[in-house]
Amino acid sequence: MLKLYGFAVSNYYNMVKFALLEKGMAFEEVPFHPDQSEQSLNISPRGKVPALGTDQGYMSETSVILEYIEETGSGKSLLPSEPFARAQVRALMREIELYIELPARLGYPQAFFGMQIAPALQEKCKLELLAGVAALKRHGKFTPYVAGDSLTLADVYFLYSLDLACAVAQKLFDIDLLADFPQAGKLLAQLNRLESVQKIAADKEANMPEFMAMIKARAQANA
Repeated sequence: MLKLYGFAVSNYYNMVKFALLEKGMAFEEVPFHPDQSEQSLNISPRGKVPALGTDQGYMSETSVILEYIEETGSGKSLLPSEPFARAQVRALMREIELYIELPARLGYPQAFFGMQIAPALQEKCKLELLAGVAALKRHGKFTPYVAGDSLTLADVYFLYSLDLACAVAQKLFDIDLLADFPQAGKLLAQLNRLESVQKIAADKEANMPEFMAMIKARAQANA
């Protein structure tokens, strides 16, 4: 059986978990808070989550895991079969990660953990988020899903990147990233009604106290 290593607060962990649930694949969740120990690095070479345990060994990097699940797993397909459409989904995945998810991370320390970030980083975060959402608006179809009429891996990235990006923009800049993007807001609401998404959200909420205690302990140890 596949083993998913990570923790329920991680959005990348939840991307893989969502795909596994939607495809109806059997898997075991293994709590994993990696560090730079040899044991952790044997599972994830960079000490990141998620990691996936298979009969042949471990693999890391969310996009690689998602593609592996798609290529080897059962259940509904989350990538189109036609090459151009498949490439468009992969491009949307990459664009959401590079131009929305990663810029939003610049604001995480201040938005979620009460740590002040430099004004230059705040401005970079703001400008890149606005540009990233504008790019998604141009490239995404939202009819009703990001890449068209079917749920794909682009929606997986959308679901677990846009919610955090919107929270950062609201908390730091008092900006509603989706104010003039109603199709995206409607899709987020639709996806959040899925049984799998609600299970993931409940697991995340249950794991949050443990996660925050770990963050606090690590901060104190490094002080």
